[in-house]
Amino acid sequence: MFSSSDHISRQFDAELEAIRAHVLQMGGLVESQIKSAVESLVSGDVALMTRVINDDHRVNAMEVKIDEACSQVIALRQPAAGDLRLVMAVIKTITDLERIGDEAEKIARMAKLLSQKKGLAIPRYQEIKHASDIALEMLRKSLDAFARLDVVMAAEAVRQDEQVDEEFRAIMRYLITFMMEDPRTISTSLEILFVAKAIERIGDHAKNMSEYVIYMVKGRDVRHVNMDEIDREVLE
Repeated sequence: MFSSSDHISRQFDAELEAIRAHVLQMGGLVESQIKSAVESLVSGDVALMTRVINDDHRVNAMEVKIDEACSQVIALRQPAAGDLRLVMAVIKTITDLERIGDEAEKIARMAKLLSQKKGLAIPRYQEIKHASDIALEMLRKSLDAFARLDVVMAAEAVRQDEQVDEEFRAIMRYLITFMMEDPRTISTSLEILFVAKAIERIGDHAKNMSEYVIYMVKGRDVRHVNMDEIDREVLE
């Protein structure tokens, strides 16, 4: 026979599980937004650009909904230890997911501007696509690490951030050369640079999310430590 405290405990577990599921659902939407934004840039599909821009409100609405659920859990359940770390990590994670959604919208807006520049020599997008693939892989790993509480996978995602940063620096060098060779391409190149910067920021947010997973599991904030320290924390 179950006591009332068992019932409350099961109810609390169900509430936390529902919150986790909603975070992963939000992550799936954000991932789809990035893929569509980059695809629309490469293909010049204006309808897809418009859809990404219009769907940003869905990401925002999910953040508000999950945030409210977390506030309710804190107020009613007064979670402690690991449960409190989970709720705090979720609140931080959805903030980063919402900002990734904003970056996807920014890419779609820049894609729209670039699609209107007919007859202008536009730099190739292979480098942008490559950088976005790495950032997307980071996001997927961060979400998987969150779902499985997998600190090893979280550390892998953190390590990949340097790759995204290096891709951004390579694109910037390439665009500077392009602008110097033909000043008429300056405004176009700057718009592409904004896209590259948005991808670099997506990597930063995915890295943050992985660091929250390590905090959630290990109880240590690793946001401002080097990779060696993160590896040590993960292996302990």
